[in-house]
Amino acid sequence: MKSCISMKKTILLIPVLIFSLLSFAFSQVPSVQYLEGASITAIVSDGANIWMSTYGRGIYEYSADKDQWTEYSTKKGNIENDFFYTIAVSNDYVWAGAVDGLYTLERKKGQWRKRKFSLGGEMGNWIRSLCFDREQNILWIGRFQNLTFLDVQKQRYSDRMLTQNNDSKTNTIKVIKLDGDSLIWFGTEAGVFKYRKKMNMEDRNAWQFIDNKEGGFLNEGEAVSITDILFEPELIWFGTDEFITLKDPNFNVGGIYYYDRNKKWGKLSTENGLPANGVYCLTRTGNKIWAGVYSFDKQEKKDYGRGLVLIDRITKSVTPIDLDEININSSKIVCSYFDGSNMWIGTDKGVSKITIENPLAEWTLKKKDVPKPFNPKAKKKIRK
Repeated sequence: MKSCISMKKTILLIPVLIFSLLSFAFSQVPSVQYLEGASITAIVSDGANIWMSTYGRGIYEYSADKDQWTEYSTKKGNIENDFFYTIAVSNDYVWAGAVDGLYTLERKKGQWRKRKFSLGGEMGNWIRSLCFDREQNILWIGRFQNLTFLDVQKQRYSDRMLTQNNDSKTNTIKVIKLDGDSLIWFGTEAGVFKYRKKMNMEDRNAWQFIDNKEGGFLNEGEAVSITDILFEPELIWFGTDEFITLKDPNFNVGGIYYYDRNKKWGKLSTENGLPANGVYCLTRTGNKIWAGVYSFDKQEKKDYGRGLVLIDRITKSVTPIDLDEININSSKIVCSYFDGSNMWIGTDKGVSKITIENPLAEWTLKKKDVPKPFNPKAKKKIRK
């Protein structure tokens, strides 16, 4: 009888112990805040320095070695716009996307220039996503209408229309992500494209389109709008928009979907742990995925940040993060980036640098390495 009582006490104490250790770990996390009041839209690295785009305060470069910031803004007089949605970098160039075109910094000269695009009309100049492929020396440019790629060496631009089934939302590129050395994924307002980048773009077999039909994304919603994509060897994770109204409560239902690259789909939502169904961003550190989430108000038709969660990619369990513990003063977590030692969290009120290599190392342990007390192809070729 005593052994049974002892076992019950032990079982009850384990979750308490885990919660206490997580709280202790958060309280010990070194966190530094920068760019107070700035609305951060994207964060990338050139291998040495961190670059950020903002909506309203231009472009910033952070030198970790010098702990020094360089600002490009109309206030400084070194760029003609302050409102940017996305950013990409190479050793020679920095590119930033705005509603009026693509801005390029030639780093040796230290000067920005702007390029506008004719195809796609005026809204075709709205650059929503950028991705630089170092291996091929190509910049991929996701626009409100059409996909563009830049051969950086030749400085030659080429356009491609991705429209499927006469749905213009499939030609609105919201996110571009490299998947290993052979694949690129393009997330749109109505599905996602997979492109085998070593094949000719005109080859139909080089493309696959997946939307919320024929088993994709569990057939949910009227359309699926992709906000972020995260890769691991076995699964692909998709963050999606929530956009619902009183008249159309099933338009974009949101959530985080995971896909086994073949036929099997799963989902995280408010029904199994997420505090909200809208997803701003996804970033991985070891066995944990950091997700910035939001909810969409049906009556006000506005998104509201609902904070940050940690997802165990093995068990799919969700743990909300107390933002006060890591000194983040906004629940609108718009973007994030892991540089190998620090997690950069961009919000509508600034950016935080959180050191997580220690003491949060237990978050990055592989499942087999976790100490015992803590163990807790619907394929469619591109349709033309």
